[in-house]
Amino acid sequence: MKKLLLLTLVLNLTTLIAQRPQGQRPNIKVTGKVIEKGSGDPLEYATLVLQSVRNPQEVTGGITNLDGVFEVEAPAGMYNISVEFISYKTFRKEKQLLRSDTDLGTITLSIDVEQLAEVDVIAERTTVELRLDKKIYNVGKDLTVSGGTVSDVLDNVPSVSVDVEGNVQLRGNDDVRILINGKPSAITGLNSTDALRQLPAESIEKVEVITSPSARYDAEGSGGIINIILRRSKLQGLNGALTTNLGYPYSAGINGNLNYRTGDLNIFTNTGYNYRQRPGNSFNATNFFDATGAFTNSIREERDIERERKGYNVNFGVEWYVNKTSSITQSIFLRSSNNSSETTNTFFQTDALGDTSSGFRFDPETEDDKTFQYSLNYDKQFNGNSDHKLTFAFQYETSDESEESLIIQNGFDSESVATIEDQRRVFMQSDYVVPIGENGQFELGYRGDFNKLNTDYDVVFISPTIAELGITNPSNVLDYKETINAVYTQFGTKIKKFSFLSGLRYESTRLIINQIETGDFNRNNFDGLFPTLNLNYEFNEMESLQFGYNRRIRRPRSRFLNPFPSRSSPTNLFQGNPNLTPSFSNQVDFGYLKRYKKLTLNSSIYFARATDVITFITEDTEEDTVFDGEQVSIIRRTPVNLAKNDRYGFEMNANYRPTKKWNINGNVNLFNLITRGDFNGQNFDADNLSWFVRLNNKITLPGKVDWQTRLFYRGPSETAQTKNQGIFSMSLAFSKDLFKEKASLAFNISDVFNSQRRVSETVTPFFNSDSKFQWRVRSYNLSFTYRFNQKKKRSQGRQGDDGGGEEFEG
Repeated sequence: MKKLLLLTLVLNLTTLIAQRPQGQRPNIKVTGKVIEKGSGDPLEYATLVLQSVRNPQEVTGGITNLDGVFEVEAPAGMYNISVEFISYKTFRKEKQLLRSDTDLGTITLSIDVEQLAEVDVIAERTTVELRLDKKIYNVGKDLTVSGGTVSDVLDNVPSVSVDVEGNVQLRGNDDVRILINGKPSAITGLNSTDALRQLPAESIEKVEVITSPSARYDAEGSGGIINIILRRSKLQGLNGALTTNLGYPYSAGINGNLNYRTGDLNIFTNTGYNYRQRPGNSFNATNFFDATGAFTNSIREERDIERERKGYNVNFGVEWYVNKTSSITQSIFLRSSNNSSETTNTFFQTDALGDTSSGFRFDPETEDDKTFQYSLNYDKQFNGNSDHKLTFAFQYETSDESEESLIIQNGFDSESVATIEDQRRVFMQSDYVVPIGENGQFELGYRGDFNKLNTDYDVVFISPTIAELGITNPSNVLDYKETINAVYTQFGTKIKKFSFLSGLRYESTRLIINQIETGDFNRNNFDGLFPTLNLNYEFNEMESLQFGYNRRIRRPRSRFLNPFPSRSSPTNLFQGNPNLTPSFSNQVDFGYLKRYKKLTLNSSIYFARATDVITFITEDTEEDTVFDGEQVSIIRRTPVNLAKNDRYGFEMNANYRPTKKWNINGNVNLFNLITRGDFNGQNFDADNLSWFVRLNNKITLPGKVDWQTRLFYRGPSETAQTKNQGIFSMSLAFSKDLFKEKASLAFNISDVFNSQRRVSETVTPFFNSDSKFQWRVRSYNLSFTYRFNQKKKRSQGRQGDDGGGEEFEG
C-alpha cells in the first residue's frame, strides 16, 4: 500500500509538471553563442536573461555550454534580452519581438575593468553564503593556516572550534557529524581527529556549517554537521596551484591541485605529501582515599610525547559531461600514512607513611594507515532546469589501521600491545528534486550506509606477568556491524519575503556487537522519525530573521561499545560500554542578520534538550595493579547514559571593514549546559556555563604585505567531576604576493605564547587529580604557493554566486 501511494504521488507530480494551461502562447527557441572579445574563446556558464516587456515579473533564461552556445525555450512575445558573465560588460537588447525560433548569432563580451578589480578583492577574502539550512564559508586567503591542516582551517571558521586534543566542536558541542563532499567518507579515516590533522589545508574549497540540518542530511550529530568541500576547478585547459611548506618543529610538505578540461571531460586531482613532527606533553597528579576519606597514596605522572606523522594522499577523478543535461563523475581517493610516537612516562608514588618510589614507562608506537575510496556520482537535469534533477551517489571504501608498541617499564620489557582495525563501508544515496510553481521545490530521497568494523586488540604482559598484576587480560576481537537506512522528503517555497523548508526523515538503525573472544553478542535496533523546519523572513536585502527546528540522534561509536579495556598507563584505562543506547535531542534556533555599509552582524540564540545523554565518567575500578612492588588502584574512564541535559546558547558573528586594506572579524559563543543524572548511586548533576571568543584582524601594510593576527580564548568549563581552566592562544601571519600575483609567500607562527594547553581538576569520592595536557607546542611555518593558468575572476564566475553577502577574513 505504501509503495502504491508513493507511486501515485510521483505520477501526479509528473502530470502536473507536464500539463500546460489552456491558452498559453506557443514556445519558441532562442539560440546563440557567447565569446570573449579579443581572444574569441567561448564563455561557458554565461547567462542569457529574457524579461517579458508586458509582464516584467516573467523572467526566463539559461546558461551557455562548453562551446559558449545557449538554447532556451520561451513563450512567444516581446522581451528585453541581456547576456551576463561576471567581470564582463553586459550585452543588452531592448524590446525584441520574438514570434518564431530566433538565432541571436554570436555575442561578444568585453572585460569590465572596474568590476574585474572588485572580483579580485573578493577572491582574496573568505565569503559567506546564507541558506535556509546552512552557512557556506568559501575559504579564502587565510594566512594563519597556510601550510597547515584541515583541523587548522576548521578552527578558524565561525561557530567551530578545535580543542587541544583535536576534537571538533560546533557551538561548544563535540557531537559533530563531519562529511566530505556531502557524504561520510574514508578520507576522515577510522580516526577523524588524526585524519583531519594530516589532510592539507590547501585541499579545502569551502566549509558548510549546518546547525539546523534539513531532512536531506543525516540525523546523526546533536551538535550539527560540518561538510567539507574539496577543491575542484572547471576551467578550460590545464590549471592548478602548487604549495610547498617548511616549518619548525620540523615539518615539510608539498601539495598540488591540478585540473585539465577538454571537450566533455574534466580531469582533476588533489595530491600531497606531508611530514610533521608534533611534540607534546602532559602531567597528572592523583591522590587516593579509602572509604572513610583517609589518604592512602598518591601518584604523579609526567609524560613527554614525540610524534612523527608522514604520508601522502591522492584524490583523482574524471567528470564526463554526457550531454547538456547529465554528467557522471568517478573518483578514487588514496591515503597512506606511517606514523610513530615515543611516549615517556615518569612515575612518582607516595604512600600514607610518606615513603616514595619512582619508575618510568617508555611506549614506542608505530602506526600504519591505509585508505581506499571509490566514488560514483550521476547528475541528471530535466529540460535543462537545474531545479528539476535526479542525482545518485555510490561510494565504496576500505580503511586499515595497525598500531604496535613494546612498552618498557623501569628498564625491562613490560608488555606488547597490537591493535589492528579493518573497516569496510558501502554508501549510496538517490535524490529527486522537482520544482512546484514559480518558487516551490519538492524533494524525495533515500540514503543507505552499511559499515563493518573488525578490531583485533592483543596484549601480552611480559614482566610483571598478568597473574602478578592481578588483572584480567584485555585482549579481544570485536566484530561490529552498523546498518542505517533512511528515507526523507521535504518541501520548500518562497512567498514574497517569506521562505520555508519543511521535511521529515525516517532512519532505521541496526547494530551488532560481537565479542569473539568471550562469545558475548549484543544487538541494538532503533528507529526514529526526525522532523525539520527552517523559516526565513527578509525585511529587505540588508535585514532578515531565521528560525530552525530539528530532531537529532547521537549513536554510540564502536569504541564506546567495546567492553575490553585499553590502558594509557598502569593505573589508567578506557573501557567501552556495550549497553549504551542512542541519545535523542530536539533543537530550536533563532537567527538575525543585519548588514550595514561597513559592518555585518549575524547572531542567533539556540536551545537543545537531549535525553539518555552519553557522558564520560571517571571511576575507581576497585581493582589494584602492582607498581614498584606496591598495590595501586586502577582508574577507569567509561561512557554511560545519563538522564538528560539542556543546552542554551547565544552566538554573534561580526565583520567590520573600515577600509579596503583593513578587515576585522569576531565570533563570540556563549552557552550553558545543564546536566541532570545519577549513576551507580553517584549524582552527576552539573551546571556548566562556558564561552569562547575568536578575533581575526587583517591589514595590508606598505609594500602590499598582508599581516593577520588571530586571537582565541576558550572560557573555563565544568562537568559533574571535572573543572577545566580557560585557554588562550594567539597566531600571527604575514604574506606577500609575487610574480604579478601568480605566487604567494607566507610565514606564520601558531600559538605564539605556547599557551594552548588544557588544565583540569577532577574530584570523586575516592580520588582527585590535577592534570595538564598540551597536544602540540608553538610552531613556525613558511609556505610558497604558485598558481598557473588560474584566473580568480573566472573561477568566481563559473562556480556561481549563490547568495553571498557577508564577508570575513580567516
